Amino acid sequence: MKKAAIYARVSTPDQHFETQLYQLRELAARRGFEIVQEYKDVGVCGSKARRGGLDALLADAHRRKFSIVLVAAFDRVARSVKHFLTVVDELNDLGIEFVSARENIDTSGAMGRMFVTIIGCIAELERSLIIERIKAGMRRRRLEGLPMGRVPLAIDREALVRDRRSGMSLTQVSKKYAVSRASVVRFAREAMKRESAQVGEFQPATVQAPVEWVT
Repeated sequence: MKKAAIYARVSTPDQHFETQLYQLRELAARRGFEIVQEYKDVGVCGSKARRGGLDALLADAHRRKFSIVLVAAFDRVARSVKHFLTVVDELNDLGIEFVSARENIDTSGAMGRMFVTIIGCIAELERSLIIERIKAGMRRRRLEGLPMGRVPLAIDREALVRDRRSGMSLTQVSKKYAVSRASVVRFAREAMKRESAQVGEFQPATVQAPVEWVT
């Protein structure tokens, strides 16, 4: 039975990678692979070359702990073709197959390698076009004098913080106010900082004893 490693990545802390893991575990079971390790990166952008989970996977690859790497999609590994192919080349040099569930491609053969390169280029082109459309939209809003950035959330932050402190879970609060779990954590921290600053402002001043003049 071939030994396989799973790699999953999400871009923000309030996202969940359980869907990726479930899909890859099912894929491994169908193909008769033994999963020896699961590597995860949470809240890390795919454009970053250095990541804790990915670095650990590559380090274990050099130790020959597995012979196959399973990922949900190409963009979970890297956003740029250069970085993506660097990772795949490193795995290939070690004799480790790379399998992507969404693209249904592996690098065990020459055709697989060709499709990896082509699809990687298409993915990078798509990302570049999206970035260019965003920049064009920002330029148009700037020329029209429209506000930039996100629209402020119209929620009762004080009530949100009270509910969180009353014992409601992050998930319960986020659903009640229709915000992400990360936003709930941020609002609670901001409230704590404001309260700490107010306590500091109202600290009584140190009273000094009157100076006695010696005549």
